[in-house]
Amino acid sequence: MRLYNTLTRSEENFAPGSGDNVRMYTCGLTVYARGHIGNFRTFICVDVLRRTLKYLLGYQVRQVMNFTDVDDRTISGAQKAGMDLRAYTEQYIQAFREDAQALGLEPVEENPRATDEANILAMADVIRALEKNGHTYVSDGSIYFKISTMPGYGRLARLDHDGMKPGARVDTDTYAKEDARDFVLWKAARPDEPRWDVVDPPGRPGWHLECSAMALRLLGEPPIDIHAGGIDLIFPHHENEIAQSEGATGRPFSRFWVHVEYLIVDEQKMSKSLGNTYTIPDVVERGYRPSAVRYLLLSAHYRKQLNFTWASLGQAEEALRRLTDFLVRLGTVTRDGAHSDIADRVSRARKEFADAMQDDLNTAAALGAIFDLVRALNSAIDAGQLGAGDVPGIREAFGGFDQVLGVLSLRQAEDDQPPVPVEEIERLIEERHAARRRRDFAAADRIRDDLAARGVLLEDGPGGTRWKRK
Repeated sequence: MRLYNTLTRSEENFAPGSGDNVRMYTCGLTVYARGHIGNFRTFICVDVLRRTLKYLLGYQVRQVMNFTDVDDRTISGAQKAGMDLRAYTEQYIQAFREDAQALGLEPVEENPRATDEANILAMADVIRALEKNGHTYVSDGSIYFKISTMPGYGRLARLDHDGMKPGARVDTDTYAKEDARDFVLWKAARPDEPRWDVVDPPGRPGWHLECSAMALRLLGEPPIDIHAGGIDLIFPHHENEIAQSEGATGRPFSRFWVHVEYLIVDEQKMSKSLGNTYTIPDVVERGYRPSAVRYLLLSAHYRKQLNFTWASLGQAEEALRRLTDFLVRLGTVTRDGAHSDIADRVSRARKEFADAMQDDLNTAAALGAIFDLVRALNSAIDAGQLGAGDVPGIREAFGGFDQVLGVLSLRQAEDDQPPVPVEEIERLIEERHAARRRRDFAAADRIRDDLAARGVLLEDGPGGTRWKRK
């Protein structure tokens, strides 16, 4: 597999550093608000990377994705809400879990919270190692990382060393690229903030320290295989993670750095002031389904900016419907026989799909291979050149595609839980049939229109009436 490595700015052959086990860390959500679709572009693309490693390449994956539940923003949010920090962040962790399930994210092996006791103790261990190795100093009750002690500082973000300000300090967790300064590892205790006594002086961790400590604690000796996150995290967060981790251990932190590009909305950067930081509940309220969101967010290459519009989400819905309609059509094939040319065409599509995914996760090309196959097989059905004996192999191929992309099974799960109870749908279909038999077409149309308004479409065909979600 070829995978782009931000550290080297090149595609490289990827294989685990040891055996068949991939150790991967993903920077998760900072839980001061509900995650938005920009956050989930990163999480979905990393989920597809995880699935590719597992199901296409056969590796074992141990993935850690954290919750940042103590930083400037979570503390400020809890104070404004008049809530305990743990309770304040828990509501957004639960919201993330709901959204992740709705979007078909595979559960990862570890979802640590920064404030878990074991992680706070691990942060203290990192600080002690950094102190021992001469990378820290204390000022005004806070502990800082001295970037002048790391000659390689800035290589991930390609920082200009002449523009760095060693000896000048920055206390905030996030800051601009031009502010490459000594950064805070451990913040001095304040009366209105949480504090821990595991480090002298007492205080609380800086954001950057948290991920280094959790990655090293849960994934073992560095280097880990992959560190992933959004492109906005390259600096300062990931640059500072490298400095802390390598300063503490004396070893490279991660072999590969994978970053997902920005999601923009209507050609504009997402921002609360523009009102375009849409969440999954926002999307559902507009009448769209999470499976369409997942399809859209993986339809473009992860290293290219993706422009989200409501029209593009509608196009994703239509594309996903074409796939599911094809699979339904397969169930209508009754002609006997199997055909070697069909098997060859399916085999070729499987290879094209695998080649695309191993080419730096080229999901756009992988989807192209699937739709080329759908067109070819629909033509074969139309021409009577596809038999019932061909169907199991076709379904097996689509099952393999979906293990990696995770959209068809997600759509099926949504269909299995329609907005109207299945028993009611089936009863109304029967009432509609009865109305049509007595030629009361107005009553039949009312039943159809009522179900459509509630999100269920009826389709009449030679085999009877079937329903699907709108």
